[in-house]
Amino acid sequence: MPRIQQLSASVVNKIAAGEVIERPASVVKELLENSIDAGATRVDVRLEAGGRDLIRVTDNGCGIEPDDLMLAVSNHATSKIVSADDLFEVGTMGFRGEALASIAEVSRTLLRTRTAEANSGAELRVNGGVAEAIQPAGCPVGTTIEVRDLFFNTPVRQRFLRTPQTEIGHATEAFVRIALANPKVHCRLEHGQREVHDLPPTDDWRVRIAALFGDELAESLIEVESVDPPISLRGYAANPQYSRANNRLQYLFLNGRNIRDRALQHALGEAYRGLLLTGRYPICFLRFDMPANLADVNVHPTKLEVRFQDGGRLYSQLLSTLRSKFLSSDLRAGPGGQGVSPTREEDQAAGGASQMVDWAKEQLTQRRFDSTDAPSPASRAVGEPLVMHRLPQEFKPFPDAGPTRHQPTPAEMASGDYAPEPAAEPAVPRAMGAKVIQLHNRYLIVETDSGMEIIDQHALHERILYEQIRAKVAAGSLETQALLVPEPVDLASDEAAAALEQRELLKKLGVVIEPFGGDTVLVSSYPAMLANLPPGEVLHDVVNRLTASDRLPEATDLMDDLLHTVACKAAVKYGDRLTPDEITALLEHRHLTQNHHHCPHGRPTALVFSCDDLDKQFKRI
Repeated sequence: MPRIQQLSASVVNKIAAGEVIERPASVVKELLENSIDAGATRVDVRLEAGGRDLIRVTDNGCGIEPDDLMLAVSNHATSKIVSADDLFEVGTMGFRGEALASIAEVSRTLLRTRTAEANSGAELRVNGGVAEAIQPAGCPVGTTIEVRDLFFNTPVRQRFLRTPQTEIGHATEAFVRIALANPKVHCRLEHGQREVHDLPPTDDWRVRIAALFGDELAESLIEVESVDPPISLRGYAANPQYSRANNRLQYLFLNGRNIRDRALQHALGEAYRGLLLTGRYPICFLRFDMPANLADVNVHPTKLEVRFQDGGRLYSQLLSTLRSKFLSSDLRAGPGGQGVSPTREEDQAAGGASQMVDWAKEQLTQRRFDSTDAPSPASRAVGEPLVMHRLPQEFKPFPDAGPTRHQPTPAEMASGDYAPEPAAEPAVPRAMGAKVIQLHNRYLIVETDSGMEIIDQHALHERILYEQIRAKVAAGSLETQALLVPEPVDLASDEAAAALEQRELLKKLGVVIEPFGGDTVLVSSYPAMLANLPPGEVLHDVVNRLTASDRLPEATDLMDDLLHTVACKAAVKYGDRLTPDEITALLEHRHLTQNHHHCPHGRPTALVFSCDDLDKQFKRI
């Protein structure tokens, strides 16, 4: 067996470099953090070949004393902590004393620096961990660090580097995260001869966000703020119209440090539940500030992951803050992804909540179903308390003028005794005083004071039903229909097993099943609002949700998915013709619904167009 031996300092440093320096982006991150810690108000970054050939970071910070230059590139040497207790009071970005030593070990590094008190600067060259003598140098106050030929002495690591285009992408992301966390610092990034970012200092975080991600996204951001001493949360969450196929635009900062935290990302997902389609991720820019001793940033060498003393409290604060903000915000979609502000009708609706509740009470009814009066597929119920009347065979938003009107004779015309009959008002449904028409049995077009709103009838009805069913399930008061004769339903083996395993959960939804032998189950009861659908169809749809994933989801997630299915099945369909009374009732009830701007699956229920939007389309402005 080989003998145990002490590793050389060079090997130890290369191992440390492997933990801290993965690629050029790691160097950019570490050097930028050092510049911020040095109090810089301007930082310039220049890269060549994606950072493989050159990474130069120049700042106007406090600089380094010439006598400290050798220590700066030594392992575990830092000015930011003294004792072990300081690890729990870290108030700087860097503190381990590993970054410069690790970088210098695997590159050709030049440090040129000057303090404000010094008449001249000093420079130090380090080639693959071997330092040369310190030399005097002429330079402004601050520090410039050049890193050339990264991984030149570790060819295995060098082979793992990607193309310059890929590496500049990672380096730019590292730059963006530091620039976002420090909007008051002028940050500039160049690659080759191209300027990638030039970000002037600003006191308005939204301005920095707009400079990095565009005005359209910045204008869609919803400001959030919550203070629960000693923790404060401030920042922006994007309107659900804007989302990503990944979570890369979720920027979380703790005391100015960019972090990743799965619990907080989960809280984000929960806050946007029902507002985004499956597979889409929210966008946010959020800053948490708290005493340094409430979080441990010394979990990982890159300091990207942290451990909170009370993570549950932080989770609840983020979730409740976002949900409360969304409930008080207008999240309806506008043209081209633009956010919109509430119309006057909505303000009136909010002010007249008591009148709406009174109107809703008048509409209360208990649906009954028996074999002699089965509702037709065209007859739908918006769900309690809303009543949808039986749909007619035909519906015309603007019906014919009616009986033949009297035609005046020439004598009547000449005598002046004839007065033309007033034109009849078209039979247009109205909701809260606004004209409404149904388009292609799919969409409702509503006239507003500022323009018009186009509503997806199925999506809106589904949202209304979903919230009503959820409340009834929580209260244990969901109406169910017991079948006179239980209906057998054949399922696949895995479906039957999943259904029987989740019998209690299905029972809360009004679907009562019993084993019948083999892969057949008996349905003895199911939701009354689905009385016009075959029980077998209802069960199959619900069971599909149980077996849609390889692993069984959490009970709350599963219940939510099943509620989506029931609401979707019970809602008016895309293509159902509605009567004026049904249209009016549907639109009135959306103001009694919390998240009426999105269906439970995350699709928008309405698009809003102002007169200015329409004028632009018609080239009037």
